[in-house]
Amino acid sequence: MEPIVRNVLTALNDAGFEAYIVGGAVRDMLMGRTPHDYDVTTSARPEDIKTVAAAQDWHTVEIKGECFGIVVLVVAGMTIETATFRGEAYGSDSHRPEQVWYAKTLREDVMRRDFTVNAMAMDREGHIYDYIGGQKDIRKKRLATVGDAALRFHEDALRLFRACRFTGQLDFQPAKDLLRAMPAAFPRVSGLSLNRVVQEMDKLMVAPAAFKGLDVLVRSGLGDCSCRQKENGQYTAVPILPECSHLPDTPQSRPFHLFDAWFHTLAVVAHTPPDLTIRYAAFFHDIAKGLPGIRGVHHGRYTDYGHDEKGAEIAKAILLRWHKGPALASRVAWLVKTHMKFHYFANTGQGDVDKWLRREALEGPFRRTTELVEAVRQATAVAKGDALGCGYDTADTEGTESFGAYMAALASQMPVSTKDLFYDKRIPDQCARQTGRCLQVLLKRVQNKELQNDADILAEAAGKWMKRHDGALTDDRR
Repeated sequence: MEPIVRNVLTALNDAGFEAYIVGGAVRDMLMGRTPHDYDVTTSARPEDIKTVAAAQDWHTVEIKGECFGIVVLVVAGMTIETATFRGEAYGSDSHRPEQVWYAKTLREDVMRRDFTVNAMAMDREGHIYDYIGGQKDIRKKRLATVGDAALRFHEDALRLFRACRFTGQLDFQPAKDLLRAMPAAFPRVSGLSLNRVVQEMDKLMVAPAAFKGLDVLVRSGLGDCSCRQKENGQYTAVPILPECSHLPDTPQSRPFHLFDAWFHTLAVVAHTPPDLTIRYAAFFHDIAKGLPGIRGVHHGRYTDYGHDEKGAEIAKAILLRWHKGPALASRVAWLVKTHMKFHYFANTGQGDVDKWLRREALEGPFRRTTELVEAVRQATAVAKGDALGCGYDTADTEGTESFGAYMAALASQMPVSTKDLFYDKRIPDQCARQTGRCLQVLLKRVQNKELQNDADILAEAAGKWMKRHDGALTDDRR
């Protein structure tokens, strides 16, 4: 336990109150992980917590949650959310409790929580208070709800998405009764905010076993639900992820894939690093497979010609619908569109890589060379995951990685904008108001490999260009 957190528990205990660490921090410590943050639950009321904080010279942060008995302490730079024991009752709202009251005991407080592994407490001496079998579920690597699963999900529909997220985050197996109870709560999803759902999706996507949580999300039917977004005072229904519902059991050609399209997708996600952009690209890379107009049969084998282009459109539409930033949506779409091109270059030795990179520099969604290089490295990670996700033990990604490094080196030499040119003050001195126009000409020449990106060479080329445009310069100087 962090000494600072123990000091908080001790101060509350010395003032006559019960106090415990509760939730994820206890779970993580029992699993041998380092907690990212600590939540404290106590018998002290908010005003009592503030009194103890004042006596210790700790700062308190005012938040709206204080009406639920929460006070945020800032102790030696650490933020600790401290909450009074409480009980809750839910009503029509899909996420927030309709009634909240102060509870008398720790047991009452933990019994309102979502999952058994999140409902344990620890005192300052390290003693564990486990009323519902959280330690047993950790040993079994099982995700189970506190009490009746159907009731827990009906109370707060966001717990459906948290179930997917914790499945991936903890690498646990959901309990059978948890899975069976999910569909009954799906009508409540319509009352959840898009922002909260997408937050859970982002956390799931970078989880160590994200593939497990994604499998629960899609195969349970949760991805087919809609949440809502408030715009101009009106709520609008936002579909979550219906575009993936066709992938389970969508077959693929056996010579190339051991798995169907869905298990292949999960395998690719499993073989990519926990980077949000890369994981979304891995998840969406084959999303168009099996769709009408894409799925075909050639010489008795399934084909999905154009699934990369169509998949890029779908991926971008989903992310923008989720109100993700245009930069992320564009990059993910580019990676989806590019994944087949990357395999073609890496595996056939054919194609003009320089020409392709030049076209991407000119027409792609990149503003600087650094962005192009980063995108190539991300494409390498997706391609490596794609190769490993085909399911063959003989898969070798050494060639993919070495080709990716080669392509990144080429991309680093490809200027995307005039800011990537290595020019000095000689060009603006020579060109004056024609500098911008001259730099655009030089940029295209460097991209076409007619010039090296070198200060001396660029200055010389600019001088020659100005001689051909001396009349324009004379007019500018008048």
